[in-house]
Amino acid sequence: METTIALPREVVFEYLLDIANHAEFTDHYLVDWRLLREDPRGVGAGARFRVKAPLNRFAWADATIAEIETPYRIVEHGRGGKFNRVRMLGTYTLSPGPSGTTRVQYGLETEPVLPSDRLLEGLGGAAWARHQAGKSMRRLRTILEEDRDRGRRPSVAGR
Repeated sequence: METTIALPREVVFEYLLDIANHAEFTDHYLVDWRLLREDPRGVGAGARFRVKAPLNRFAWADATIAEIETPYRIVEHGRGGKFNRVRMLGTYTLSPGPSGTTRVQYGLETEPVLPSDRLLEGLGGAAWARHQAGKSMRRLRTILEEDRDRGRRPSVAGR
């Protein structure tokens, strides 16, 4: 999934570096966000959220910023599914585009453990996630370029 945003790469990178901002452009399928610490920026910042997928009985998942290459790449590690056994890896890659724009690419990899997890992913779970991530890239562009359609920022868990 990718989009081109009419802003400099450093501006887009700073926005994505704050995991609380991710709730704004993903709230159509990731809801009930709770931050895992007070500082939502940088390595170690994380959040727990619920995935609004069809027929999803084990909806809670989490993501934590694990690696940063300023202003080029942000890597998130996470887990979801039953007993949090499905590993997830999300990567935002930012590259300069023409005339001061930024090309943002997002990749999501999952590592289902059991055959039942692989079956659910194969029966449409992966395609559904790709579709939702594509929509979130379009929402990211709208939020940053036009400052509209913002979702609600999450709070720290327990507050």
